[in-house]
This record gives sequence, C-alpha cells and structure tokens, in this order.
Amino acid sequence: MRSQARTGTTMALASMVLVQLGLAASVGLLDRIGPEGAAWLRLSWAGVILLVLVRPRRSSFTRASLLTTVALGVVTAGITILFMAAVARLPLGTASALEFLGPLGVAVVRGRQGTKVWPALAAVGVLLLTEPWQGTVDLVGVGYALAAAVCWAAYILLTQRVGDGVPGLQGLAVSMPVAALVASLVAGPAVFGALSWELLAIGLGLALVLPVVPFALEMLALRRLTTAAFGTLMSLEPAFAVVIGLLLLGQVPGWAPLAGIAFVVAAGIGAERTGARAPAEADRREAPVPATV
Repeated sequence: MRSQARTGTTMALASMVLVQLGLAASVGLLDRIGPEGAAWLRLSWAGVILLVLVRPRRSSFTRASLLTTVALGVVTAGITILFMAAVARLPLGTASALEFLGPLGVAVVRGRQGTKVWPALAAVGVLLLTEPWQGTVDLVGVGYALAAAVCWAAYILLTQRVGDGVPGLQGLAVSMPVAALVASLVAGPAVFGALSWELLAIGLGLALVLPVVPFALEMLALRRLTTAAFGTLMSLEPAFAVVIGLLLLGQVPGWAPLAGIAFVVAAGIGAERTGARAPAEADRREAPVPATV
C-alpha cells in the first residue's frame, strides 16, 4: 500500500514538472497564435500522437466507459483552453494557484477521515500565492483560472474512472482526440491561416511535454492514489509554477508566495503519506472490462 503511494506520488510530481515546463514554453506562442491557438496546437498534436501510438480498440470500452472517456476529452479541452487564457493575463504561479481550487475541492469532498488537514494547509498556501489583498489581479484572468479549476476537478474524477475502467492508455488515446476536436471547433478556424511549418514543429514538441506524457502519468497515478490524495498532492503545482515562472519567465515572487510554497509542500507531503489506494481497489482495475455494445 505504501509502495503504491510512492509510485503514484512520483508519477504525479513528474507530471506537474512537465506541465509547468510545457506552459512556460508555450508562453512564446501567445503573441503569435493567441492562447486558444496555442492550446489547440498542443491538443491536436497530442490527439494524433496517441491515436498512432496506442491505437485504441472498441472492444476495450463498455458503453458507459466510452461516454465517460468522451466527457473526459471535453473537460481536457476546457482545462487547456481556459488555463492558457488565464496564463496570458496572470503570472504562472497565480494562475496555477487559482486553478488548484479545483483539485482542492475534490480533496475536501472526497478526503478520508484524517486527511482533511492537508487541504486546509493547502488552502492557506493558495491564499498566500494568490495575494488577493493586493487588488491588482486581472479579474478576467481570474475568471478563466476559476473556470479551469472547475474543469480540473471534473478531470480528476473522470480520469480515475477511465483509468480504472479502460486498460492501459486506451482511454487517453480516445479522450485526447476528442479534446482536439473540441479545441478545433473553438479555436481552429481562427488559427489555420497563421500556421507555418515552424509552428507545427514547435507544437509537436510541446505536445509531448504537455499534454501527452504528463496526462499519461496522471492517469497511471490515479490508479494508485485516491482522488482525495491526488487532489491534495496537486497543491504542489502552484509551487512548481512559481519556481519555473521565476527561472524561465523572470516572474519574481514576493514573500507571500514563498510562504505559500511552504504550506503547499507540507500539504503535499501529508497527502503522500495517507493517500494510497487499497490493494483490493487497485486489483479491480486490472480485471478485463467486457464490451457491452
């Protein structure tokens, strides 16, 4: 049980680092194709890559799991587009802290007895990272980040259901093309005319860093951790965002964000120690899923 928690935690941490690196690298695309265009480019390449590599089979899905996977794709598009719009208006650390309210909500609602102290610590960290008392935050950016938070909460719940009900990465290989289709409807027509071979090559590289590898790691992590533990562990993401924003984007945090990092790190450590899924629950995910359609 403890080894399950360690493995799941390692996967989640690696995913968070890649997500923030991918977001920082995507900032350069915002002036060229806009936040929606940058999100569309990454999702489109990710959908193609996963379809080619995984080749999902219809027999791997029940009717219910296929519908859940499609819903996951819609939510994935929402996270990506909304968060890129938030990053275009807010510092990376602030946007990530606001988006974290989604996983924090999952942790509070679904947490087992004794684990609710970690979301409380994380909430203090989010408050310090956001610094609402400054009164200078872009309200439109805040709205985008909060909308992304709602999508992220749904993403956590849906990803665990898909990961438990569909073998391997079959679910991700369906949800990501769905996300690409949704993003194409939202942003594709406005971006097609601005595309070049250079942008397509950049988009391919960014898609591997975010979302292909980190989303695969998150699905595997959610097979080993409870949704409450995973949601609380995501409290580390704003801290990673502050550090990467400082190193790669020159976004210098004040004392409050630094104090917030200490709170969210404490919450993340607590989640790692109390969040392993029960062995029986982990075993059930390995059972074959019969097709009903």
